[in-house]
Amino acid sequence: MAYARPRKGRGGGLEYNIALFPAFARITYERRHRKVLQHAPATPVPAETAAPRMTARAATERDARIAVLDSYEAFARGQRLTQQSLLSIFVARYNAGDLPAEPWVRETLPRLSARSLFRWRANRDRLGHDPAKSRLGTGLIDTAFEGRLKGFVLGAIATQPHLCADELRSQIRYEFGDMIPDRSGALKPVPPVRTLQAYVKALKVREAVVLAQWTNPDHYRSHMAPAGTRSHAWVTKPNQLWMIDASPIDALCIDGRHTIYACIDVATRRTLLYVSRTPRAQAVAMLIRNAILAWGVPTEIKTDNGSDFVAQDTTRLFRLLGIEHTLSDPYTPQQKGHVERVIKTFQHRFAVLLPGYVGHSVADRKAIEERKSFADRLGQPDDKTFGVELRGAELQAYADQWIALKYQHRPHQGLRKSPLGRTPYLAALASREAMRTVDARALDVLLMPIAGGDGVRTVTKTGIRIDHHHYVCLQALPGDRLFVRMDLSDAGRAYAFSVDDGTFVGEAFCAELAGIDPAELTRAHKAAQAELLAGRAREAKAEARKIKKGPNLLERSLEVARRDVPDVIPFPKREVAHETPAIAAALSVDRPAEIVPLDPRQAAELERLRAEADVATPNLDRLAAEGAARAAEAEARVHVVSDKVAALPASPKERFRRAKTLEAAILAGEAVEIADAMWVGAYQNSAEFRAHQRIYEAEGPEWLAF
Repeated sequence: MAYARPRKGRGGGLEYNIALFPAFARITYERRHRKVLQHAPATPVPAETAAPRMTARAATERDARIAVLDSYEAFARGQRLTQQSLLSIFVARYNAGDLPAEPWVRETLPRLSARSLFRWRANRDRLGHDPAKSRLGTGLIDTAFEGRLKGFVLGAIATQPHLCADELRSQIRYEFGDMIPDRSGALKPVPPVRTLQAYVKALKVREAVVLAQWTNPDHYRSHMAPAGTRSHAWVTKPNQLWMIDASPIDALCIDGRHTIYACIDVATRRTLLYVSRTPRAQAVAMLIRNAILAWGVPTEIKTDNGSDFVAQDTTRLFRLLGIEHTLSDPYTPQQKGHVERVIKTFQHRFAVLLPGYVGHSVADRKAIEERKSFADRLGQPDDKTFGVELRGAELQAYADQWIALKYQHRPHQGLRKSPLGRTPYLAALASREAMRTVDARALDVLLMPIAGGDGVRTVTKTGIRIDHHHYVCLQALPGDRLFVRMDLSDAGRAYAFSVDDGTFVGEAFCAELAGIDPAELTRAHKAAQAELLAGRAREAKAEARKIKKGPNLLERSLEVARRDVPDVIPFPKREVAHETPAIAAALSVDRPAEIVPLDPRQAAELERLRAEADVATPNLDRLAAEGAARAAEAEARVHVVSDKVAALPASPKERFRRAKTLEAAILAGEAVEIADAMWVGAYQNSAEFRAHQRIYEAEGPEWLAF
């Protein structure tokens, strides 16, 4: 805008814009020459688009406001003051009567306020036509390649939120080339850096939710993701549901940074805190102990999947106390939002008051560090940088006081509709539910640490082995399986419980750690074991004596089996004879031989064999007598030999001699034992028999005598 120009009239010279006047001179000029007149539209409004019908008074007031706005716009045009200053000056001059105005305008609007004038301007701008909004989404980047370019820019920002506009332009040129088609198809160069800067800035505002979901899931989940309310409205009784969680404290202590464990009763919103040096299951146990002693035993406790909450010690404690343990889904803190909000309240309302406060984030920590110059904090430890003054025990004391004096008496938003009360203290006080209590000593025993591993030990002859030491339990025997807890106040003492039913068995002592004479402990162990065994075996021994006096065990078993046999007579069943050649041969032993007529050749052969048998019979009788004599002599010798000496087995020749004797008996029709007949039949098919038979045929019957 030009503020000076040559004068066209006579005399020449220059003409100056009134914007060059000083502010006071400009205001004086406006006060003398500016008039508040009725607004006259350039073109009449057609009937079909005219404003809705209104009363004459409303129309007059509308026209007066428009006239005032037009006068203000003319007054503010070219001024170098802020809008707030211009509004204040214009309103002051109007109310003082220094600005000329038509009588009807002054009568309708006798006085103005800066706020009303600002609101009228805002309403006019809101209802007016904005050409920029009508072109929104039709630019080159939004429409190029059917929206792909816009998606690429959004994806690049999501991948690298700190990507500068110059580098983003290079990425666009690499992906799409140097020329980009517009809506009409004409090729245009890639927008310059300034255009991309403005576009990315606007895109981050329009797509804030999408970018947050990609680049900062935790922020999206906490502030933008859909969330319900009163999801635990079913919890109406104290101790019906507890929630537990832990978080590092946003403050340092002299003995290091600690972790805060929080427990909240959902129905009453009462809270307990426990400060621990490190996250561990023992801290969870101590928090539960304090809460149970103060409030009673809960029905259900909900935690996340942290290692200290799913540890064996923690789950065992819940099981022994009869508490239902519920786990939230992984990475879903909203499922236990009550305790999450308690921890946030603790961090933002209590931790910020601590002398060692380090901030809730890296940015907060950096801001705190920058309170000192770099030269002052160079090489300085954290406790000096952040002014650490407290120890963990002192922090625990302050946290307990803050809960008891401030948090418990502060109205809670979640209790606004609760019939119990608006504050956690009043809600707990108004409850009439019975509190289930547990003796403090029993809790202390349940909180004792277990022996290494799973706590289960098997008793041996030397006792219970724990961490390379042996503990002696006088009430246990070798082979017993015990669950062992260690005494925190005495390293030489342990407590043994039955693995089966959890009953207390007795105390166990380590002579080395307890300062007891090992010899005395061993003598006491032997005496106690002898007494225990005698008590357990007394009744068994009496029963054993009764068993020995009565029938033996086999007779007892058969008598029971006889009683169990069913009293049923089976029906006769059809029988089929089973026959084999061996069975037929065995039966033929007792069956009289069938007399079959012989043909002449067979008869001649039979006579020849009889003649040979008659010749051999005396020899065989002599051999049999000699064999009987040798057997008698052997029998006589056996009687004087010890029972532990076994007789030698028969020689091959003796077996052959026996076979020939049995053959002769069978041939003569004498009675022979079935077993001997079967043995002869099998022996005749052996190689030993065939070999001796060839010798017998060559040497004659006399060979058997030797």
